[in-house]
Amino acid sequence: MRLRVALRAMTRGQGIHLRAAPFVLAGAVAAALVLSAPFVGQIRSDIRRAFPGQFVWIVGGIIAAGVAGALVAALVRIRERRLPRYAAIAAALTIAAAYSTLTADPNPESRAVERFHFLQYGLITFLFYRAWRPLGDLSIVLMPLLAGLIVSTAEEWLQWFIPNRVGEMKDVFLNLVAIGTGLLFSAGIEPPERFSSAIAPAARPRLGRMAAAAILSFAAFLHVVHLGHRIHDGETGTFESRYTRDRLIELQAERAVRWRVHPPPTRLVRLSREDQYLTEGIQHVRERNRKWSEGDIAAAWLENRILEKYYEPVLDTPTHEGPSGHRWAAEQRADARSRAGGVAAAAYVSDAYKYPVFTWPKPVFWVVVLLICGGVVYGARPR
Repeated sequence: MRLRVALRAMTRGQGIHLRAAPFVLAGAVAAALVLSAPFVGQIRSDIRRAFPGQFVWIVGGIIAAGVAGALVAALVRIRERRLPRYAAIAAALTIAAAYSTLTADPNPESRAVERFHFLQYGLITFLFYRAWRPLGDLSIVLMPLLAGLIVSTAEEWLQWFIPNRVGEMKDVFLNLVAIGTGLLFSAGIEPPERFSSAIAPAARPRLGRMAAAAILSFAAFLHVVHLGHRIHDGETGTFESRYTRDRLIELQAERAVRWRVHPPPTRLVRLSREDQYLTEGIQHVRERNRKWSEGDIAAAWLENRILEKYYEPVLDTPTHEGPSGHRWAAEQRADARSRAGGVAAAAYVSDAYKYPVFTWPKPVFWVVVLLICGGVVYGARPR
C-alpha cells in the first residue's frame, strides 16, 4: 500500500500510474543479486571441483543460453517497427561483445565471470526499465541507469568484505556498460508507447534524488575501497595501503597479540569478514615471491622488508595461503640481503596492492561529494 501511494505521489502531475508489482520484482531480483555475493565464490569452487577444467565452458554455456533466450523472446515480441528495434538489440550485443573483447582479463575463468555480468545486469536493467517505462520521457533511461548503478555499487561493496571475492571500481564500470547495453536491449524488446527526450517537470525532483543517492553510494564505495595512503619509507621504498603508517604499526601490534590466541583460519572461510590487514600482508607476500621467482632479488628483498617492518604477524602466522607461515628461512634472507647489495630503497615503488589507491583527504572528498549532491538535488527542484 505504501509503495502504491509513493508511486502515485512520484507521478502526480504527469497523469501516469506506475504499478507497484514491477518495482517489487525488480527490487527483489536486485536484492537477491547483492545478497548472493557471499555464496557465488563457493558456487564457483563447487563447479570447478565437480567438473575439473570445465568451468569456462559451463559459464559460457549459461551465458549463451541466456542470450539465446532473450533473442527468442525478442523475436516473439517484435511485430512492428522491426528495423529500429532489431537495430537496438544488435547495437546492445555489439557493444557488449566489443567491450568484453577490449577489456578481457588474461585469465579465461575471469573473462567468463566478467561476461556473466552482462547477463545479470541486463536482467536487472530490463526489470527496472519495465517498471519506469510508462513515464515515456528521458526518465525511463536515466532512472534504470541510476538504479542499476546503485545495485552494482552495493554488490561490489559487499564483495570487498568477503574473502576471495573482488570488489573494485573497475567492476562497477563494467556493470555500468552492462546496464547501458541492457537498456538498449530492453528498448528493442519493449519500446515505450510514447517518448519525449525532455524530462517532465514533475519527474525532475525524483530524478535528482535518485542521482544524489547514486553519487552518495558510489562515494561511500570509493571511501571504503579506494581511498588510502602512499607510504614512503627510506628503508623499504614506497607502497600503498588503506592505512596510514601509524595505523599499520598499531595493527601490527594488535594482530601479533590476537593471532597468538585466535589465529586466522588456515582454510578460506568464504562466509566471513575479510581481514584487510591480513589481505594486504598476503599481497606483499605474493609480490615478494613473484619478484624472487623472476630473479629480481633487490625488489624481493624490499618487499620482504615491508613485511618485516609493517606486516610481521603475517610472516609468522599460518594462513590459507601458507600453513607454515611466510617468513623466509634465515639462509634465504641472508642470501637475499647480500645479493640485493646497496639497492636504493627510496627509488622502489611496490606494485603489491592491486586496487587503485587515491590519496585524497577524506574530509575534503566528502565536502565535495555533499556539495555535488546538494547541487544535483537543488538543480532538479520544480521551477
